[in-house]
Parts: sequence; structure tokens; C-alpha cells
Amino acid sequence: MPPESLDSRYEKMQEIIRSLGRVAVAFSAGVDSTLVLRVAVDVLGPENVIAVTGRSGSLAQAEFEAAQVLASEIGAELVVLDTREIENDNYAANPENRCYYCKTTLYTAMRDYIAGRGITAIINGINADDYDDWRPGIQAAGEQAVRCPVAEAGLTKADIRELSRRLGLETYDKPASPCLASRVQYGERITPEKLQRIESCEAFLHKMGLRECRVRHHYNLARIEVPADRVAELAEPQTRRRIIEHFRQAGYNYVTLDLQGFRSGSMNEVIAFGKVQPPL
Repeated sequence: MPPESLDSRYEKMQEIIRSLGRVAVAFSAGVDSTLVLRVAVDVLGPENVIAVTGRSGSLAQAEFEAAQVLASEIGAELVVLDTREIENDNYAANPENRCYYCKTTLYTAMRDYIAGRGITAIINGINADDYDDWRPGIQAAGEQAVRCPVAEAGLTKADIRELSRRLGLETYDKPASPCLASRVQYGERITPEKLQRIESCEAFLHKMGLRECRVRHHYNLARIEVPADRVAELAEPQTRRRIIEHFRQAGYNYVTLDLQGFRSGSMNEVIAFGKVQPPL
């Protein structure tokens, strides 16, 4: 049997969302959740959809502002919940399953919010490719009965970008932007000061024209990841001096440039993990 076409999988996603009636979308302003929000509004109507963004020190201000703009453009009500997951010691200790505690906090807060409001389901932007990576948040979604219409329809990250392009969403080529806490090496405690330091340094690199970059935090050392074809550019004397000056002012004693270049999820290279099973 030939694989399902993109159009048929997209129709399946629409049917899944349509069957839920009224939904709350866990909305981060990333490419995945933006598509889910747009499709939910298209299928159910804006009166049956809310976008919910968890605000905390782990969310960069630029991403929070993007969530406000995108929700407005799509026509969805945006609900902002102060999640304060950093107050949970299980999360702040930064274990390998930190994301589990973060998502559990978010989904619990969403459940509390929608109670009595006639909203029948929480949905997220988890896609089929996520089941090949280390994603502890998927466990939290399962425990909280959160639906994953993108993954359930078998749509991959590439599919999401293509569908976003077709729908005219500006996020179709947006680089991934996971939470700031994902930059802190496992086992090192997460604090607001560290998150602010990472955010400041990444914002500095963005202003230099680097759309895709990471500042990986290793105690008093910053490890910069940029696309491999831009490594040499950052190593030029004048550019290097500017970066060092800003990073030192932000609080880092040591600044390094990763010669392997940018790779998503590089912090997971030090842990062993097994795949989780995608939804049926």
C-alpha cells in the first residue's frame, strides 16, 4: 500500500480537530503550534478555540511577543498563564527529564483554566518526528490526555513547514526555538539569572544576523553554536572581540565556538535514550 499523501494526512488532522468540538491549543509561537492553532481556528471557528501560552523565565521575551502577534493575526484569543515551573525543585534541578515537569506544569495549569469553560480538549503541536528524539514532554501529554493531532495524522516537521507555507503562515521557515532552559547542561541547576544571561547573549547574536544559533550554558562557560558555514565569520578578530565583550559583561568567564556547528538538541548527545511510541 502506497504511503498516504500529504493532502490526505492534512485532512486527517483536520478531522481529528473537528471531532474535538472546542479546544485549547498549547501555543508557543513555534512552527508546529502555530499551524495547529491556524487549522483549529479554520476548522472550528475562533469562538471554539483559545491559544494558551505559559509565561515563565524559560520563555524568551521575543517569543512571548511573537505569540501575541501570531494569535492576533490568526484570530484566536490568547490566554497567558504564569506557570512558574522553576519553583518546582524537580524542574529546577534540571534532570534529563526536565521537560516532563515543565509540560506537566503547563498542562495542569491549562486543565485548571479550562475547567467549567466548555472546552473539551487540550491539543499540542507534537509531530511524528518528535517520537524519534528525546522528548519527555510526550509522557506528560499522555498522562494529561492531551491530544496530538499533527502526530496522530502522521505529519512530520517537513510536512508542517510545507502546510504552513501553503497557508501563508510566516512561521513556515522559522528556526526552532525551544525554551531557554534547554540550553543549560543537564544536572546544572536552572536559575532566573542563568536564563536571562542566555537570552541576552542569544539576542546579541540574533542582532548580528544569526537567525539560527544557540548559547549552550556550562556553568561559567558559554558554548556558541551557529551554522557550520558561519563558524569562520564568528572567529574573525573584530567579530570575536565583540562577542567576547558582550558575553563577559553578561557574566560568562569563558566563551567558546563549537566547531561542529549548530545542531538541534545537542545537549542530548551526552545521554542515552530510547524512542517513545507514537500515537495510534
